Amino acid sequence: MAEKLVIVSDMWGTKKGLWITSYLGYLQQYFDITFYDSQQLANLDLPVQTGKNVHEAFINGGIDTAVAHLLKKEKTPCYYLAFSTGGTIVWKAALKGLKVKSLFSVSATRIRLQEEKPNVPFHLIYGEKDINKPSDTWANKVDVELDLIPNYGHTLYTDEKIIKDVCLSLLKQVTTISIPEPVEKKAV
Repeated sequence: MAEKLVIVSDMWGTKKGLWITSYLGYLQQYFDITFYDSQQLANLDLPVQTGKNVHEAFINGGIDTAVAHLLKKEKTPCYYLAFSTGGTIVWKAALKGLKVKSLFSVSATRIRLQEEKPNVPFHLIYGEKDINKPSDTWANKVDVELDLIPNYGHTLYTDEKIIKDVCLSLLKQVTTISIPEPVEKKAV
């Protein structure tokens, strides 16, 4: 039986999430996947979806609502893969007792405001140029390691190379199965 993997989107959810299909393409044959759109978890229904409006809705109660909904929906221990705001939602839910086998979090925006870490295995990945990444001071205070990817910003999780690397790292943690390399086409 396949392990369960819960994927939690960034703040845009499926509205700007075509990149998520690449993760699903790599991982669906190895995991039983449940996908959550962060906006749906947070009960956001904004008529105008600007970055500022969506961000403000999350920080003004949306994250807490999403955490509560995730805690109600997920009762069994499983693996989590979360992006940006989704990473913050899973981090905070884990602090409140969400059963997490491991968390792969890419570009979690607001965990830098947390004063404690959840007692679960996690891997925090950030673009070196991400202005929202936690500081080294925070990482030392909370006693976490940050995996910084050179030359990338906040949305590194949408890049095909990073997608493949994250999926391979997650699979290596969970199983010995690896994703085969794509076959390069030779010019004729």
